[in-house]
Amino acid sequence: MNRAALQRHLLRLAVGAWALAALLFASGCASFSGGRPVVKPTRPETVPARLVGQLFFVELPQSDGRVHRFLVDTGSTLSYVTPAAAKTLALRDRTPRTVDVQAPGGATRTLPAVTLRRLQIGGVTFENVPAALHDFTALSERLGFTVDGLLAFPLFRDHLLTLDYPGRRLVLAPQPDTVEPIVRLDPRASTIAFSNEQRVPFVPVQMGNESFSVLIDSGSDGALTLNPAGLHPRFTFGPRVGATVVTLAGEHEQLVGRLRQDLLLGGHTLASPVTDLTTGVSSLGGEILRHFVITFDQRRNFVTFARDTDGLVGAESRRSTGLAVARAPAYWRVVGIVPDTPTSALGVSPGEVIVRVNGEPVTAWSFERFSDLVATAAKVTLTFLAGTREFDREIPVFDLVP
Repeated sequence: MNRAALQRHLLRLAVGAWALAALLFASGCASFSGGRPVVKPTRPETVPARLVGQLFFVELPQSDGRVHRFLVDTGSTLSYVTPAAAKTLALRDRTPRTVDVQAPGGATRTLPAVTLRRLQIGGVTFENVPAALHDFTALSERLGFTVDGLLAFPLFRDHLLTLDYPGRRLVLAPQPDTVEPIVRLDPRASTIAFSNEQRVPFVPVQMGNESFSVLIDSGSDGALTLNPAGLHPRFTFGPRVGATVVTLAGEHEQLVGRLRQDLLLGGHTLASPVTDLTTGVSSLGGEILRHFVITFDQRRNFVTFARDTDGLVGAESRRSTGLAVARAPAYWRVVGIVPDTPTSALGVSPGEVIVRVNGEPVTAWSFERFSDLVATAAKVTLTFLAGTREFDREIPVFDLVP
């Protein structure tokens, strides 16, 4: 893709749908300084986590007797909750309040503001947690289960927050008394100072002889999202148009490739990472973060990246069927087809309905199970429904980014 075409595509992304990472900065008519814990841990509190498409979820029993599923998003300054969950978790306000959510590009949208009466995370209780109302239907349909809300980075400012991706757990620990950062005496761990001026963690990285900052964004399931402005990235593959991505507020096309350069993160080397181009902030998502146990110390603004193994952090090929789908309980709906791929020549159109995968109803295929299939299979058989007629198509599985 030549430079002019690249700029045109980035412009399309800039005026497109709101992405998850765009819901970063809160300001406006509501106060979002509360949410202090009323019961602090005296020892580490561990909560099981679930990785879905490299997104970090926790399932939390609450005082309303229900288990609510929250995305943990270190890339957001503001927590979110669905209107349905707010009915039982939020205080009733006599006067409606709003909050303006600002994207890095400067555009804003106004959302209703609420205060969560009580939020229980393991043995830690938070009261008066500020949040905004948001409809997570698009993300829920993409993942195939109900998402009740999002927990933002500032919520954990009084704790050591650990996102243990390999161990599938979240840990909240007391802040130590020492003023020095907690540094693990392990060559496989790197402690890095981060900028918290925007209430989200930005860390320095090195690409060749160029340094820049990236957001540690557990709310993204990608690898490296890169704003190339002012930088000189070189690619071994692409960038090329990728899948249609369903995000918190809409859909957009990826522009994806593989860097020729390695990325240095403290003492860790990310070897030729798969990269999505953006006009927003550069960030590291779950596809890279999943290799680490990550501990944030917001009091001292240090983050530690630890691994169980030595060597480079490799980047696997990005496999794809060429289709993006939204999941309903009984069927999947095609929302996009990756252009210039084997699948784009098969005549599949957006809006078509899929009812079976390899002969089994789609209800038997969780997001994780289907992802595992795509990672290893050469093709999948999808059964489409047209009126009352079902018909099969063999869909090739290919390396979108080798």
